[in-house]
Formats: sequence, structure tokens, C-alpha cells
Amino acid sequence: MAKDRPQDPPTVDRMRKDIDRGETREKVPWPDPAAAPMGTDDEAAGEPPGEIERRIEAEARPEPVHAGRREPSAVATYVVIAIIAGFVILAIAMALLNRG
Repeated sequence: MAKDRPQDPPTVDRMRKDIDRGETREKVPWPDPAAAPMGTDDEAAGEPPGEIERRIEAEARPEPVHAGRREPSAVATYVVIAIIAGFVILAIAMALLNRG
């Protein structure tokens, strides 16, 4: 059972998800709409990255950041929704006032 070994390198999909979540500190935590996600070219060529390539890539990345990470609070979410709703109501009111 090779998958149970902790020293196994992460899969390309796992590395891409870590990058998208901002855990590698390479970018902000947001998914990238990549036309060809990491590893796609290799897989299309019939040569998916092997254990050695994945290990080299995993070792070159900084450790994932978990400590001190904050998720947006519910209050912040409601404030953003209220602001957007306010703009929508304002736009509708302006459109109705300008009709006549």
C-alpha cells in the first residue's frame, strides 16, 4: 500500500489545489481558470509526472500555511451582500426615475 506512506509525494491535482487555496504562498487563495491546469500537458503526452518529478516539485515548494489563517466571518459576508443589494436597489430606483 504505497499510498499510506507519508513520504509519498503529493499528486499533481493535490499540488494544484494547494496553490489555488493559497497554502503555498505563491498566490492569493482563489482558483485559477487555467486553460491547461498543471500536469495536463504531461498526461496528454502519455507521460504523467512520476514519483521523482512530483517529489522534486513538492520539495521545491514552501510548507503549506495553516496557522493564523482566517476564513471570512458571517458578518463580513452579510455586509458585502447588503452593499450589493443596496447598489441593485439604487440602480432600479434610478432606472424607474429616469423612465418618465
